[in-house]
Amino acid sequence: MFQRSLLRASRQAAARPAACAPLRQHVADTRTRTRAAAPAIRWYSDPPAAKEGEAAAKPEDAPKDESAQLKEQLEKKDKEIVDLKDKYLRSVADFRNLQERTARETKAAKDFAIQRFARDLVESVDNLDRALSTVAPEKLNGDNADLTSLHEGVKMTDGILINTLKKHGLERFDPSDAGDKFDPNVHEAVFMAPQPGKEDGIVFFTQQKGFLLNGRVLRPAKVGVVKNA
Repeated sequence: MFQRSLLRASRQAAARPAACAPLRQHVADTRTRTRAAAPAIRWYSDPPAAKEGEAAAKPEDAPKDESAQLKEQLEKKDKEIVDLKDKYLRSVADFRNLQERTARETKAAKDFAIQRFARDLVESVDNLDRALSTVAPEKLNGDNADLTSLHEGVKMTDGILINTLKKHGLERFDPSDAGDKFDPNVHEAVFMAPQPGKEDGIVFFTQQKGFLLNGRVLRPAKVGVVKNA
């Protein structure tokens, strides 16, 4: 019995290599075909030379290209800086001009805000001046104490009013007192007459005194001008 079992095991072991033979043959054939299909690789000690007509790349070309790009970018930035600086200076100049113009307009509005009021007020000043001029100097004596007191009171009122107006830029002027030469910008010639011993064009008579408001003519003086010829 034991011998039969041993004989059977020997037969099975002998049959196994025969069964695996086709598989081994297939693996060997596959390896052979793979080796035949693989391309041959050739190793060089030096890099291959460049082909004819193909420019060899120089190592310094890359730095030169980068330097050119940086230079171009720098020039572009410089132009932008110049343009921005020009715009900034123009903006500053425009702003300063605006400030100066605003200051002038504000000052003019302040200086001449009372122009209409002052033009109406000078009529009252003229009335005081006329009242003073109607009294003859020879009547201002001790015999007419009341008239003298009234005249002094009106004269004082006129002086106080003129000083108050002067504080606000309103000034009265009489060109005949100073013997001014006729100026059409501040004088209005009412008549012309010969005056011996006086030069032509000199103001010798003031019919109505003039007024200035902060240096600007509010009302020209009405005058008589010398004309001998």
